[in-house]
Amino acid sequence: MRRPRWIGVLVLALVIAGAFAALGQWQLARAVAVDPNLAGPTEVMVPLQTVIKPGEPLHDVIVGQQVSLSGEFVPGDYVILGTRLNGDVKGFWVTGHFRVDGAQPASMAVALGWAPTRADAQGIVDRLSATAATPMDLTGRLVPPQGPLALDAKTPDPFLLNEMSVAALINVWDGPAGEVYLPYLISFEAPDGLTKIDAPKPVMELELNWLNIFYAIEWAVFAGFAVFLWYRLTRDAWEKEVDEAAEKRGDPSPFE
Repeated sequence: MRRPRWIGVLVLALVIAGAFAALGQWQLARAVAVDPNLAGPTEVMVPLQTVIKPGEPLHDVIVGQQVSLSGEFVPGDYVILGTRLNGDVKGFWVTGHFRVDGAQPASMAVALGWAPTRADAQGIVDRLSATAATPMDLTGRLVPPQGPLALDAKTPDPFLLNEMSVAALINVWDGPAGEVYLPYLISFEAPDGLTKIDAPKPVMELELNWLNIFYAIEWAVFAGFAVFLWYRLTRDAWEKEVDEAAEKRGDPSPFE
C-alpha cells in the first residue's frame, strides 16, 4: 500500500532489521576467537623486566614471549638435562644459572643448547664452567617451567634431571639464587659445540563459540521477523479496506 503511514512503518521496520543484522554480525565476529592460551604480541622483542618480575607466574598471553636481558652466568652452575628431544632424536640440554642485572639481581634458568650425547654435553659444561663470569646480553623465549619428575627404580641415573624444573635446578646450583624468575628462557643463541634449541613462535589457534553463533542466528531471525511483521500488518490493512469497499457495493468479500 502506497500510503505515507505504511511507507513510514516500512522504513522503521528496515531500520530495526538493520540494527538486528548488525547485532548478529557482532555476535558472529565474537564467535570466532583466538585461543587466549596462545595469543599475544610474542614476536616483538621486549625487555624482560617489562613483562614479568621475579616470583611472578608466566601468564598465558606471554607464553613464548621474546625477551632481552642483561647479566652474567654463574660459573659452576651449568646443569645437564637428559631425555631432551631435538626433532625425533633424544639428547641432552645444557642449562645455566643466569644472574639478571637490576637494582636487586635475580636468577633465571636458561636452556643454552642441545647435545646428542651426555659426554658432549659434559664437555661443554666443563668448558663453560672454567670461563670467568662475563657481562653479556641474552635473547630468547619465556617458557613455563616443568614439574620435577618423580624417580623410581627404573631411573638409570637418579642424579640426572630430565625436566626443566626451575625448583629442581635451584637445589643443585652452587651460587646463591636470591630472587628467582619462575619461567625459564630458551636462548636464541647456543654456545659453540651445542645445537640451538628449536623454539618456534606459538601457534594461534581458532576456536568457535557456539553460543555466540546461536545468538547471531537469533538476531537474523529477529531481523526477518521485523520485515515480515510490516508485511503482515500492511496486508491486513489492505484486506480490511478491500472488504469494506466490497461491503459498501453489496458484493461478497473476495477473500472468503
